[in-house]
Amino acid sequence: MHLSEIEWTDTTWNPVAGCTAASSGCTNCYAMHMALRLEAMGMEKYQGLARRSGKRTVWTGAINLDEESLAAPLQWRKPRKIFVNSMSDLFHEKVPFTFVKRVWQTMEKTPHHQYQILTKRPERMLDFVRNHVDVVLPNVWLGTSVEGKETVARIDIISATPAVIRFVSFEPLIAPVGEVDLSNIHWAIVGGESGPQARPIKEHWIEEIHSLCVRHGTAFFFKQWGTWGKDNKKRSKKANGRLFRGKIWEEMPITSVSP
Repeated sequence: MHLSEIEWTDTTWNPVAGCTAASSGCTNCYAMHMALRLEAMGMEKYQGLARRSGKRTVWTGAINLDEESLAAPLQWRKPRKIFVNSMSDLFHEKVPFTFVKRVWQTMEKTPHHQYQILTKRPERMLDFVRNHVDVVLPNVWLGTSVEGKETVARIDIISATPAVIRFVSFEPLIAPVGEVDLSNIHWAIVGGESGPQARPIKEHWIEEIHSLCVRHGTAFFFKQWGTWGKDNKKRSKKANGRLFRGKIWEEMPITSVSP
């Protein structure tokens, strides 16, 4: 178990490690840097997943399936929100559905937890949920990442995916998303990018998403400005803070919504 510093969850659970870039939002992925650090610390699970390429860290394309971690949530008696695969994508093409099914079985055996699964490959998530599971688990939230207009098609796919809670993470938000349909989305997370190579976020992009959330009744969670503040100045993430319109937004979805 790893207690998470991510504001919208309690714990991360990583039965899979390693990934490949799916879109421009992946360019500065924190998981690549973390995997390299964990490899240097001698952690076998993270060996060979990332490498240095000039001044950047990149994925190698290797994927490690961690059989031993599959049973971990069974030991956690206290209910918690669990972010599944903060160090990978459960629906990466190299993760077989037979393994995903075993992850699903663990989640089914632990109904006291709420699981949050975020993917940049929602078409594969949709395929799995429609064709490889028998029931919609009431404790599993399914989401996709959208960083700008180039990836908004993912929203239509996640909107069609059977789930009690469907969510979109607009993080890192590196471009406006435009007029998108959130009518079938229960929760939106918005955040700017962090780190030395972070790309700026603009306040009117956040305003646009917030207005869409109000219109469609979608819970709005503002995670962070990141490295760039609302005044377009570069600072530490902590210095820029989390205030939007003078307050902290931590709306959560209503969990009794039907699939």
